[in-house]
Amino acid sequence: MITIRKFEEKDYKDVQYVCLHCEDAPEDPPELQEFVLHTFCDYYIDNEPENCFVLDDDGKAVGYVICAENYDRYKKIFDEKYLPLNEHLDQGLYNWAKNSTVLQEKYKDEYPAHLHIDLTPPYHHKGYGTQLIKTLCKHLYEKGVPGVALTVGSKNVNGVNFYKKCGFALLEQADNDGEIAFGIKTNSFEK
Repeated sequence: MITIRKFEEKDYKDVQYVCLHCEDAPEDPPELQEFVLHTFCDYYIDNEPENCFVLDDDGKAVGYVICAENYDRYKKIFDEKYLPLNEHLDQGLYNWAKNSTVLQEKYKDEYPAHLHIDLTPPYHHKGYGTQLIKTLCKHLYEKGVPGVALTVGSKNVNGVNFYKKCGFALLEQADNDGEIAFGIKTNSFEK
């Protein structure tokens, strides 16, 4: 049976697996895999587990949505941990990451929360991602957080289409056809 529930400590290994496989990280060097986990999994789970939700298939986490309620707090960790290691490993990825934070920071007042979502491939096209986002938005709305933002590369057509389909508004696209900033109001799914 498939359900959506809050993250539990036992989900950690499954969420790491989903994160790695959705980022195609098994093809990357171990150092790159390590910081993908420490940025997109460890930060949120260690600091804001109440804002982490998993898609559960018979007791196993097969997808997740993790969210930093406060963008400034997220960016501090991002700048201190992610960027220094990324610059050492991959200059192109470093530039993408830095440009993404600059783009998203413009909208932090209206969309203060920062989002990351992944599903294992068999669950991509069944509406589970939308359900996870709805659950997160309802949770943040009840906490008084007005909006959630993220950035995605314009070449990631599947990602761009997914966020549009989920109701995210296009906030801005970089001039060089690079990153796109999306945002969604947490009351979007309230009737």
